[in-house]
Amino acid sequence: MSDTRYLLIDAGNSRIKWSLVDEDGAALANGAFEHAHHSSAADDAALEAWSDLATPASAWISNVAGMPVQNRIQRLIDARWAALPRTVVRAKAEQCGVVNGYAEPSRLGSDRWCGMIGARAAYPGEHLLVATFGTATTLEALRADGVFTGGLIAPGWSLMMASLGSHTAQLPTLDAASAREALNQTRGMFATDTAAALSAGCLLAQASLIERAWHDLKADWQTDVRLVLGGGAANEIAGALGVPHIRHDSLVLSGLALIARDATARHSS
Repeated sequence: MSDTRYLLIDAGNSRIKWSLVDEDGAALANGAFEHAHHSSAADDAALEAWSDLATPASAWISNVAGMPVQNRIQRLIDARWAALPRTVVRAKAEQCGVVNGYAEPSRLGSDRWCGMIGARAAYPGEHLLVATFGTATTLEALRADGVFTGGLIAPGWSLMMASLGSHTAQLPTLDAASAREALNQTRGMFATDTAAALSAGCLLAQASLIERAWHDLKADWQTDVRLVLGGGAANEIAGALGVPHIRHDSLVLSGLALIARDATARHSS
């Protein structure tokens, strides 16, 4: 049996998730760390998390957080495994059974691309609507034959609330934690205080977008569509949804594992 291991890194706008997996994609170790913002302590904590890991064969990176984050990831890898081969994944026209329907395939975010590859492997032969709730809320329509037919991008739950707080004089600026606390104290849909009204309003806006997209996609394709949810705000939005759905919180890392395995197989054949 091969002992090939891959270090997978999913750098989003909110934080960086990582996983060390075996050749079959099974996680051997995983974790997450915050963006450093020039903090050496944050880098030390990240390196500490990697200190006991066995040396991977290569690193595979999805980064949508910009070049400063990419440079930080490269420095961290160099500090732990200086000679480690690494690949920054970009969306392609076709890969791992998924066909990219974007007019310019490379313009699709690598997180969305990896997520669809992970979703197709997790739910083979099914029509999918993949909804991911991060800084942005993204939707991907993925047919059972692997064709990505298009998607939607909207502000995420926290970004909606932050926008209201920063652009209106009398509304508070809520983060996810304070919004969850406000929601926990609300007994009905219509809130009786401003924080809860803002939290619930933005939450229902998210849920309504997902429900509308799911219903329209089903009508367009004239078939059942599985709704797959993931991301940091998925708990709250799942609770507000009135349509069937399933959770999968590791689609990007799962997709990276499949890309790494496919590339390794191609290289060795």
